[in-house]
Amino acid sequence: MSFFHGSNDGQKGMGLIVLILVGILPGPNALNMAHSPERIHAIVAEAQAARGIFEKQAGDAKIEEAKTTEELSAYLKASGKLRPETYAALVTKSQAIETRLGAIKTFTDLPEGDRRGVRTDMYLVGTTIGKMEKVRDYADSAEGKITVPFRKDLETVTKYIPDWVKVAVAIALGLGITVGWKRIVVTVGEKIGKSHLTYAQGACAEVVAMITIALADTKGWPVSTTHVLSSGIAGTMAANKSGLQAQTLRNILLAWVLTLPVCIFLGSLLFAFGNYVALNVLGVK
Repeated sequence: MSFFHGSNDGQKGMGLIVLILVGILPGPNALNMAHSPERIHAIVAEAQAARGIFEKQAGDAKIEEAKTTEELSAYLKASGKLRPETYAALVTKSQAIETRLGAIKTFTDLPEGDRRGVRTDMYLVGTTIGKMEKVRDYADSAEGKITVPFRKDLETVTKYIPDWVKVAVAIALGLGITVGWKRIVVTVGEKIGKSHLTYAQGACAEVVAMITIALADTKGWPVSTTHVLSSGIAGTMAANKSGLQAQTLRNILLAWVLTLPVCIFLGSLLFAFGNYVALNVLGVK
């Protein structure tokens, strides 16, 4: 969390490591490989049943297989509309899931080159069904009773973080705090408000942050714990009429705005460099 304050290069470096670990490295491996043959067989059966539902909704609509990903991705945008072609794309993707998983007993049986494609198909289908549930009174319908369990089982496979990523992120965050803890404590405790943070203000900010983060977790809202806590501290200062240090708030806001795009850019450069070295220098295939 500390790197969002922009304290120093060490913290930013740890933040970059976290973004790479979470956003890039797990991609090809982010399937829950521990799924049992029985669970995989259940997904195959659910895919078959859901495909029948989607075929009825699609009617005579047809879509080329090459355009199915584009169709579902377009629907998942905020402005996306549910069309017969969307259902036709779901038919194609569900059949692909049924075919690929029907030929294996565990995910380790999938060739490594196929895992990304399988995960993408499962993610798109599951997320599309999830959006359909939100925009329609869907869950208690006959259609929902078949597709909702299908969506939930798909999410157990795709909304999964490998253990090694959790450990690596925890280490990166721990190292970031170890390097920059003093700057964090001084910024949060002394520089947000014009007076030092009191025990009561700190407790209030922590309670508010805890409630806000718990609510966001249940609702699926993307929030940053750093943003929430820092805002809570600023709120306690304002409520107590202690005054706020505008320069510090501007620096923090600027760091929040710039950290993500800068880290994405640097992470992309590092990934491209590592990929080039692996393919052209080391000859890894």
